[in-house]
Amino acid sequence: MFETITNPDAAARVLDEIAPLYEQVFAEPPYFEGPRDLAGFLEGYEAFRTMPGFRLVLARSGASLVGFAFGVLLQSGSHWWDGLGLDEDFTRDDGHRTFVIRELAVAPGQRRQGLGRQLHTAVLGGPRVERVTLAVRPEAEAAMKMYEALGYRELGDKTPAWEGAPVYRYMVR
Repeated sequence: MFETITNPDAAARVLDEIAPLYEQVFAEPPYFEGPRDLAGFLEGYEAFRTMPGFRLVLARSGASLVGFAFGVLLQSGSHWWDGLGLDEDFTRDDGHRTFVIRELAVAPGQRRQGLGRQLHTAVLGGPRVERVTLAVRPEAEAAMKMYEALGYRELGDKTPAWEGAPVYRYMVR
């Protein structure tokens, strides 16, 4: 069962469900995330849930949260494309052109059953955009394969500005 949330207050109310799943999924290889990473996720989520075009999709099995995905519309002046060596026409955004999938997570026992693809489709069910982008760790082979199968192409790799950040592969479709 899927639930879609676009209201910032409703999104705040489900954070207590999302955070433990995020922590479980990203503590595993190849991520090996810990408390500092979870704190960064929580801080980012608080900002994202109030941004234009925010869309959260929750996947449940009975009462249990087994997956989630969320994203936002990329705003003018964003630094998303910085450092990828792309031309100005490509990187121009106006708050309607590009949707960014910020997170997609599936519980370990629910993987390889199509739930990631279903979450991907559901989170894109919002505003019509010209393109969709995301950033994924290149060593996350299963995620990379899924995104490639969904039609994403690689734009380049970059490391975010926070201390100890890993390399991310930026993709678009």
